[in-house]
Amino acid sequence: MTPAPTHASGDALGTRAAVIVFLTFAIAYFLSALVRAVTATLSPTLSLELDLNAGDLGLLAGGYFLGFALTQLPLGNWLDRHGPRKVILAFLAVAVIGCMAFALATSFSGLLAARVLTGMGVSACLMAPLTGFRRWLTPATQLRANSWMLMTGSLGMVAATLPVQWLMPYTGWRGLFWLLAALIALSMLGIALIVPRWRQAGARSVQDPAPSSTGYGLIWRNPYFRQMLPIGFVNYGGMVAVQTLWAGPWMVKVAGYTPQEAAAGLFGINLSMLCTFWLWGLVNPHLARHGLKPERLIAWGLPLSFVVLAAIVLLGADAGWELWALFCVSSTFVSLSQPAVALALPPEAAGRALSAYNLAIFAGVFGVQWGIGLLIEALSVFGWSEPVRYRGAVAVFGVCCVFAYLAFWRAWRGRPGTGAS
Repeated sequence: MTPAPTHASGDALGTRAAVIVFLTFAIAYFLSALVRAVTATLSPTLSLELDLNAGDLGLLAGGYFLGFALTQLPLGNWLDRHGPRKVILAFLAVAVIGCMAFALATSFSGLLAARVLTGMGVSACLMAPLTGFRRWLTPATQLRANSWMLMTGSLGMVAATLPVQWLMPYTGWRGLFWLLAALIALSMLGIALIVPRWRQAGARSVQDPAPSSTGYGLIWRNPYFRQMLPIGFVNYGGMVAVQTLWAGPWMVKVAGYTPQEAAAGLFGINLSMLCTFWLWGLVNPHLARHGLKPERLIAWGLPLSFVVLAAIVLLGADAGWELWALFCVSSTFVSLSQPAVALALPPEAAGRALSAYNLAIFAGVFGVQWGIGLLIEALSVFGWSEPVRYRGAVAVFGVCCVFAYLAFWRAWRGRPGTGAS
């Protein structure tokens, strides 16, 4: 195997090298997003074959994010210490095992354990490149790279809809996961060959001035980090929860779609997200040059998603994939918080900052995915029909989104020198 190139931790990559490294990471993130979202497409098949209810589906999809969340704190320290290449290779090996275990599972508990394992394995697929970008790219380019990495994730979610539906008659859901395991192993080979090795540049006093700098105290005490936590947990986590699970069952149970129509709807939602993140990548450097900070854009733009969510609840059966796509698109303002958190802290703490914030996001995904499922089941005590219970659960989620936004707004306005007033 040809040795991977070595870069000092403070060195910037040239344009050609940066593009190649980005694409190598993007392939792995594409596959991780496909694995993440595929449960929404497979939910009718898994429900029929294994007799799963809404709570089971929420827990199964949320299990991926539970595994994801479990690794985030140690992941941050490992990324800062060992670098993206070494860490992501170790984690992806676990993802391969998780996909194979899912393909072999014969019970709900086996599927859940495999999903948790898979979530742990792919949990470095976004944090590893973003940690590298914090040191290898300029701030404006980091915002662009972050948006385009999320665009790659949306492409993976697009692939998890109609393409998976088309593939299912030939592979079945078990064969699909064997195929995913093989593709993840191939992506590991590309990372091993192309991504730069990581070495600390300069003396320890520069890169790691104190033993406490290896922990998370610096991260949790940062006012900007705390300001972004509520919307990261509820709004960002909720957007992903809808995109990767609940939009699909809503279309089938409430809007009356067939599984094939629901897969087409998910395709439309994820294609809309792909285009949105592509546009964010184009405009972010220009917004940064004009002094439009992420927190101001979030404050202005995120309330649009609340209006769309209210329309979905009110329209019920008339709320199809188009409105869910609009909800997800209008929620992407909150994605600007992720690179902003990394830029608000020192480069040597980038892995910890990103992983701590990602922990909040994916804990929110798990909570919202499972919570909506539990609410749908719990609201049956009122004797409501299933579509009405879905609307009630989404309404509760919407109220939580508004309260999280208000907490962000209050913290933003309360910080001196923000220009929020």
